[in-house]
Amino acid sequence: MSIGIWQIAIVVILVVLLFGRGKISSLMGDVAKGIKSFKKGMASDVTDESDPKNISENNQDTNNNNKE
Repeated sequence: MSIGIWQIAIVVILVVLLFGRGKISSLMGDVAKGIKSFKKGMASDVTDESDPKNISENNQDTNNNNKE
């Protein structure tokens, strides 16, 4: 049993009748905003980590200052 075009059409019609066109369009708009926000957040994380920090050099400097 495969899903036919008529079965998909009936499901789509039932969803539109239950939720209404306005509710579905606002929901899709919210999903799009979430995806854009996620992509923006991922892009800013990559740029923040582009300059790696060497922690061992900082530890050696503090150890030398403590000995003096």
